[in-house]
Amino acid sequence: MSLSVLNEDKEDLPEQYRELLRTGWWPVRVLIAAEQAHGPEVLGPLYTALGTRFHHEKAPRDRETIEAALAEAGLPAHLADAMDSTDYDAAVRASHAEGIERVGYDVGTPVITVNGLSVFGPVVSPIPRGEAAARLWDGVLLIAGTDGFFELKRSRTRDPIFD
Repeated sequence: MSLSVLNEDKEDLPEQYRELLRTGWWPVRVLIAAEQAHGPEVLGPLYTALGTRFHHEKAPRDRETIEAALAEAGLPAHLADAMDSTDYDAAVRASHAEGIERVGYDVGTPVITVNGLSVFGPVVSPIPRGEAAARLWDGVLLIAGTDGFFELKRSRTRDPIFD
Protein backbone atom coordinates (compact mmCIF):
# COMPACT_ATOMS: atom_id res chain seq x y z
CA MET A 1 0.00 0.00 0.00
CA SER A 2 1.11 3.53 -0.62
CA LEU A 3 0.60 6.40 1.80
CA SER A 4 1.01 8.74 -1.18
CA VAL A 5 -2.01 7.17 -2.87
CA LEU A 6 -3.99 6.75 0.37
CA ASN A 7 -3.65 10.43 1.29
CA GLU A 8 -3.55 12.13 -2.12
CA ASP A 9 -7.06 13.62 -1.88
CA LYS A 10 -6.78 14.85 1.70
CA GLU A 11 -6.69 18.62 1.87
CA ASP A 12 -6.00 19.23 5.57
CA LEU A 13 -2.44 17.88 5.63
CA PRO A 14 0.57 19.94 6.76
CA GLU A 15 2.82 21.10 3.92
CA GLN A 16 5.79 19.08 5.23
CA TYR A 17 3.71 15.88 5.08
CA ARG A 18 2.46 16.80 1.59
CA GLU A 19 6.08 17.00 0.45
CA LEU A 20 6.80 13.59 1.98
CA LEU A 21 3.81 12.17 0.09
CA ARG A 22 4.97 13.80 -3.16
CA THR A 23 8.44 12.27 -2.88
CA GLY A 24 6.89 8.99 -1.70
CA TRP A 25 5.94 8.26 -5.31
CA TRP A 26 9.59 8.00 -6.31
CA PRO A 27 10.64 4.80 -4.55
CA VAL A 28 7.36 2.98 -5.24
CA ARG A 29 7.64 3.75 -8.95
CA VAL A 30 11.18 2.33 -8.88
CA LEU A 31 9.95 -0.76 -7.03
CA ILE A 32 7.25 -1.33 -9.66
CA ALA A 33 9.77 -0.83 -12.48
CA ALA A 34 12.17 -3.28 -10.84
CA GLU A 35 9.42 -5.86 -10.38
CA GLN A 36 8.28 -5.51 -13.97
CA ALA A 37 11.83 -5.86 -15.30
CA HIS A 38 13.25 -8.47 -12.92
CA GLY A 39 10.36 -10.21 -11.17
CA PRO A 40 8.82 -10.06 -7.69
CA GLU A 41 11.84 -11.67 -6.03
CA VAL A 42 13.74 -8.36 -6.24
CA LEU A 43 11.16 -6.49 -4.16
CA GLY A 44 12.31 -7.71 -0.72
CA PRO A 45 15.98 -6.80 -1.13
CA LEU A 46 15.21 -3.47 -2.83
CA TYR A 47 12.51 -2.50 -0.31
CA THR A 48 14.91 -3.31 2.54
CA ALA A 49 17.76 -1.34 0.94
CA LEU A 50 15.48 1.68 0.44
CA GLY A 51 13.97 1.47 3.91
CA THR A 52 17.36 1.18 5.58
CA ARG A 53 18.57 4.28 3.80
CA PHE A 54 15.44 6.39 4.33
CA HIS A 55 14.51 5.39 7.86
CA HIS A 56 17.66 4.17 9.58
CA GLU A 57 20.36 6.22 7.88
CA LYS A 58 18.10 9.27 7.33
CA ALA A 59 19.40 9.56 3.76
CA PRO A 60 17.61 12.06 1.53
CA ARG A 61 14.79 10.80 -0.66
CA ASP A 62 16.63 11.52 -3.87
CA ARG A 63 18.00 9.82 -6.97
CA GLU A 64 21.43 9.18 -5.44
CA THR A 65 19.92 7.31 -2.50
CA ILE A 66 17.65 5.30 -4.78
CA GLU A 67 20.58 4.40 -7.05
CA ALA A 68 22.60 3.24 -4.02
CA ALA A 69 19.71 1.01 -2.95
CA LEU A 70 19.43 -0.39 -6.47
CA ALA A 71 23.15 -1.18 -6.47
CA GLU A 72 22.89 -2.94 -3.10
CA ALA A 73 20.01 -5.03 -4.44
CA GLY A 74 22.06 -5.94 -7.52
CA LEU A 75 19.83 -3.98 -9.89
CA PRO A 76 20.78 -1.56 -12.67
CA ALA A 77 20.93 2.15 -11.86
CA HIS A 78 18.79 3.07 -14.87
CA LEU A 79 15.74 1.80 -12.96
CA ALA A 80 15.97 5.08 -11.01
CA ASP A 81 14.58 6.77 -14.14
CA ALA A 82 11.19 5.39 -13.09
CA MET A 83 11.05 7.75 -10.12
CA ASP A 84 10.11 10.65 -12.43
CA SER A 85 7.85 8.66 -14.74
CA THR A 86 4.09 8.55 -14.31
CA ASP A 87 4.12 5.45 -16.54
CA TYR A 88 4.18 3.32 -13.37
CA ASP A 89 1.41 5.11 -11.50
CA ALA A 90 -1.40 2.83 -12.69
CA ALA A 91 0.53 -0.19 -11.41
CA VAL A 92 1.23 1.60 -8.11
CA ARG A 93 -2.48 2.38 -7.76
CA ALA A 94 -3.45 -1.20 -8.60
CA SER A 95 -1.00 -2.59 -6.02
CA HIS A 96 -2.28 -0.12 -3.44
CA ALA A 97 -5.89 -1.07 -4.19
CA GLU A 98 -5.09 -4.77 -3.76
CA GLY A 99 -3.58 -4.15 -0.32
CA ILE A 100 -6.28 -1.76 0.84
CA GLU A 101 -9.08 -4.09 -0.32
CA ARG A 102 -7.68 -6.70 2.06
CA VAL A 103 -7.87 -4.50 5.16
CA GLY A 104 -10.19 -1.53 4.53
CA TYR A 105 -9.63 2.19 4.26
CA ASP A 106 -9.08 3.26 7.86
CA VAL A 107 -5.57 1.83 8.17
CA GLY A 108 -1.96 2.71 7.44
CA THR A 109 1.15 0.78 6.60
CA PRO A 110 2.38 -1.94 6.92
CA VAL A 111 -0.27 -4.35 5.74
CA ILE A 112 0.55 -8.04 6.12
CA THR A 113 -1.34 -11.19 5.23
CA VAL A 114 -0.98 -14.24 7.49
CA ASN A 115 -2.93 -17.43 6.92
CA GLY A 116 -5.51 -15.58 4.84
CA LEU A 117 -6.02 -12.73 7.35
CA SER A 118 -4.78 -9.30 6.28
CA VAL A 119 -4.14 -6.70 8.95
CA PHE A 120 -2.51 -3.32 9.43
CA GLY A 121 0.64 -3.79 11.48
CA PRO A 122 2.36 -4.82 13.53
CA VAL A 123 3.86 -1.42 14.28
CA VAL A 124 6.55 -1.96 16.90
CA SER A 125 9.39 0.30 17.99
CA PRO A 126 12.05 -0.71 18.63
CA ILE A 127 11.69 -3.94 16.69
CA PRO A 128 12.01 -7.07 18.79
CA ARG A 129 14.87 -9.47 18.17
CA GLY A 130 15.43 -13.14 18.84
CA GLU A 131 13.01 -14.77 21.26
CA ALA A 132 11.00 -11.53 21.63
CA ALA A 133 10.44 -11.48 17.85
CA ALA A 134 9.35 -15.12 17.94
CA ARG A 135 6.83 -14.37 20.72
CA LEU A 136 5.41 -11.46 18.70
CA TRP A 137 5.11 -13.68 15.62
CA ASP A 138 3.35 -16.34 17.70
CA GLY A 139 0.87 -13.65 18.72
CA VAL A 140 0.31 -12.64 15.10
CA LEU A 141 -0.35 -16.30 14.24
CA LEU A 142 -2.78 -16.53 17.16
CA ILE A 143 -4.85 -13.54 16.03
CA ALA A 144 -4.72 -14.74 12.42
CA GLY A 145 -6.35 -17.97 13.56
CA THR A 146 -9.08 -16.24 15.56
CA ASP A 147 -12.32 -15.99 13.60
CA GLY A 148 -13.72 -12.48 13.73
CA PHE A 149 -10.51 -10.77 14.86
CA PHE A 150 -10.41 -7.18 13.62
CA GLU A 151 -8.26 -4.77 15.57
CA LEU A 152 -5.76 -4.00 18.33
CA LYS A 153 -4.51 -0.42 18.51
CA ARG A 154 -3.18 2.30 20.78
CA SER A 155 -1.73 5.73 20.18
CA ARG A 156 2.01 6.08 19.68
CA THR A 157 3.85 7.40 22.69
CA ARG A 158 7.28 7.89 21.09
CA ASP A 159 9.03 8.29 17.78
CA PRO A 160 10.26 5.20 15.92
CA ILE A 161 13.54 3.69 17.15
CA PHE A 162 15.65 2.19 14.36
CA ASP A 163 18.36 0.39 16.33
